[in-house]
Amino acid sequence: MSSGTGDSEGSTPAGSSDPSVDAAMRVLMRGAAQVVSEGELRRKLARGKPLRVKLGVDPTAPDIHLGHAVALQKLRQFQQLGHQVVLIIGDFTAQIGDPSGRNSTRPPLTHDEVTANARTFTDQAFLILDRDRTEVVYNGEWFGRMNFIDIIRLNSSVTLQQMLQREDFKNRVAAGQEVRLHEIQYPVMQGWDSVEVRADVEIGGSDQLFNILVGRDLQKANGMEPQVVLTMPLLEGLDGVKKMSKSLNNYIGLTEPPEEMFGKAMSLSDEMMPRYYQLTLGRDMPEGLHPMEAKKQLAAGLVEMYHDAAAAVTARGKWEARFSQRDLAVDAPELAVEAGSGLLTVVLRAFREGHGVEKSSSEARRLVLQGSVQWEGDKVTDVKATPDWGAGGILKLDKRRSVRVTAAK
Repeated sequence: MSSGTGDSEGSTPAGSSDPSVDAAMRVLMRGAAQVVSEGELRRKLARGKPLRVKLGVDPTAPDIHLGHAVALQKLRQFQQLGHQVVLIIGDFTAQIGDPSGRNSTRPPLTHDEVTANARTFTDQAFLILDRDRTEVVYNGEWFGRMNFIDIIRLNSSVTLQQMLQREDFKNRVAAGQEVRLHEIQYPVMQGWDSVEVRADVEIGGSDQLFNILVGRDLQKANGMEPQVVLTMPLLEGLDGVKKMSKSLNNYIGLTEPPEEMFGKAMSLSDEMMPRYYQLTLGRDMPEGLHPMEAKKQLAAGLVEMYHDAAAAVTARGKWEARFSQRDLAVDAPELAVEAGSGLLTVVLRAFREGHGVEKSSSEARRLVLQGSVQWEGDKVTDVKATPDWGAGGILKLDKRRSVRVTAAK
């Protein structure tokens, strides 16, 4: 399988640098994890023709978070330089499940689930991408037409030894864990997408390197110039450890309310600040700022990017009123509660009706048990409690949110 990060044969000769290509390369290389190869990309850019830049996404969930946005922002840079983005919705591959970075088989989705997710996914992607320079295609268009003979012929283009070079497959085999045959199909299918759309460049997370290299091999086997591989780093979630994921509840969603987005960003550790500046805002963290001010500017920058400047100013002001001045009651939404209502029921309603946030019963229980929930300044750690709601008061839900309880009439 082809690999490497340097220039391959026929690279641009020394002294033949084009200033416009140099400028484009500086933009496109910024923040990239790996490029295969810079020389190939430079030559493609030097031709002066719009490139077809591919990103494949399996809509396994309806919402996009900042981790997804890292690759989408790189696509937007290509668009700003005049290139065409090809967004492949994996309505077919999502039913298999991408095994990248996993130590167990991913549960497959139904086609109806994938289709529903795809609708909201593409709408949110256009918060970043230019619709006029984005071609949206579904890989079910070509995989749905294939018969078993076609699949056998496609598989003949790769070897089992190639597939078992994948780090996650290799690790699972070594650990005696299952690697199912349908998972081995996934890199081949992702690679075939590149043949179908005639991709010049493919963008992906750093965990996608193997799959994108398969695409290069399949393009060469079909008489095409191989695509350039440009991978982006994986963004750690709010915990600073694991990859951002909705299932891990360590994410910032692109469509979250401004105050929610701002508050989540403020929960990041100081150590994560430089990385978040680079990967989410595309710039270096300002030097010489107090860490708290740097974090506020990051949070405001994210709100401005996905909402607007006025929303960023408002979100910062409300956060400072609540936390810098320690006044959780500022602008706390009201919630009418009937006497005798259980604490967990009220907490779940407070998140949903007061802040537009859906929490599971287990998440609410965890907040109560760990002492995050307070009624009129006192921690309530009994999940079966039924506080006296009659006089009203402030119910604190977590570090960022509270509601003003009133008696239901």
